[in-house]
Amino acid sequence: MKNLSPRHFLTASGLAIAIAASSAAFAQAPATQNPQEAANNNQPLAAPNSEARREQVMPETFADLVDQVSPAVVNITTTSTVSSPLAGGLQIPEGSPFSDLFREFGFPGMPQGPDGQQPFGRGGPQQEQRSNALGSGFVVSADGLIVTNNHVIDGADEIEIEFFSGKTLPAKVVGKDEKTDIAVLKVESADPLPFVKFGDSDRSRVGDWVLALGNPLGQGFSASTGIVSARNRALSGTYDDFIQTDAAINRGNSGGPLFNMDGEVIGVNTAILSPNGGSIGIGFSMASNVVSKVVEQLEEFGETRRGWLGVKIQPVTQDIAESLGLANADGAMVTDVPEGPALDAGMKAGDVITSFAGGEVKDPRDLVRRVADAPVGEAVDVTVQRDGKPVDLKITLGRRELAEGGGAQVGKGNGEQSGSESTSELLGMSVVPMTPEIAGELGVSRDMTGLVVQSVDPEGAAADKGLTTGDVITEAGQQPVTTLADLEARIKDARDAGRKSILMMVRRAGEPRFVALPVQQN
Repeated sequence: MKNLSPRHFLTASGLAIAIAASSAAFAQAPATQNPQEAANNNQPLAAPNSEARREQVMPETFADLVDQVSPAVVNITTTSTVSSPLAGGLQIPEGSPFSDLFREFGFPGMPQGPDGQQPFGRGGPQQEQRSNALGSGFVVSADGLIVTNNHVIDGADEIEIEFFSGKTLPAKVVGKDEKTDIAVLKVESADPLPFVKFGDSDRSRVGDWVLALGNPLGQGFSASTGIVSARNRALSGTYDDFIQTDAAINRGNSGGPLFNMDGEVIGVNTAILSPNGGSIGIGFSMASNVVSKVVEQLEEFGETRRGWLGVKIQPVTQDIAESLGLANADGAMVTDVPEGPALDAGMKAGDVITSFAGGEVKDPRDLVRRVADAPVGEAVDVTVQRDGKPVDLKITLGRRELAEGGGAQVGKGNGEQSGSESTSELLGMSVVPMTPEIAGELGVSRDMTGLVVQSVDPEGAAADKGLTTGDVITEAGQQPVTTLADLEARIKDARDAGRKSILMMVRRAGEPRFVALPVQQN
């Protein structure tokens, strides 16, 4: 794994997180549960004497817990077809100030194909090659359902599952969700398979022991332990709810389980924060209470079906709360109500959503998650503060995926987005679509289109390339971008094509320049 800035969150292609059990509980534990017997009886694997364990103390060993849950953990090998330059293509001397640009995007002025891309890709003719990738996962049902990260299997032509016993089986994709980076696979087995169950991630506490099993760096089955370092972490996704852990996570670990001391999965290991591509003790595991709902929908429908309210929202700051006469800076303030369920029910810009489906709304992020979990097509009670008084509304939720497919902008469209999510935080910067009002503030033509940089992470990729607040991105991947969805699509195209960077045209005070920003997740 190449050296990256500490601000880069790396998909870890595997798991690595630590859990420990009470030494007293293990000392009194019954004989180890037989995995095949448990599978035959359609029972999940569980830690010895897990019902009796209530307090965590430093364990003498994790061996009993590892023995118990390891039969349900799998290694995943994927095979895909990728393009690479043929020998004899255009070569740029190493060290040239333009070598990176030429290597990634081809020689300027080369003829373009009908899709707008260079016909020879990275500066020369291309050849197709077979490429293998490694990851981890875990079995969640005796009939062969397996959970992993979407980025582990995305684009794969073939998927092979290796079990702890050494047996291998081919797998098919049941469904996948890019927003939470979760995928569900299925294998066909003549015998019931040992499996594990999801635990309640909301019960995990900072300081609790955790255990991770997986296939780091292709070394085969490996265990690592640590504690829960933090909870409710958000990286860049709308539905992020990560458990942070100091358990070792490396490439090949993505998709593996994070266990609590009861042998329950409380997270799926997904990413690390690292300056060098290896574990430094800052890993992130998507919380099981998010994952389990996604898995249920993927198993039932082959896709996610999230609720959709149809508003743009922002946090309620203390100043806003004071100006509105609110006692607390809680809830989600509605900034716009496009056509959709909320508008039909009478919601207005300036309303502050304080209650959804009978529960208080803490902040925009809380609302986004709860709306997503609510059943599509069912009416829910929503309370807003308007003119200093509560107003009760009954809103029949739409479906988020259909709204986005119908042209809603990602991040500033009709779907609920909060705080940083409302702007799309990509490549170390936050961007919003250009409007005539923003153009007036920037002193540029009111007819200019593109995406305006609202903020830049000082340690992120955009800052490294010199981008700053007020810059306007007008092209990405040599194509115009006017919405957040356009930019995300161009980034996805670059990643799918195997490129490490994407070329952007950036205008500052009306003057254009090109910038190549890194797009690879690993």
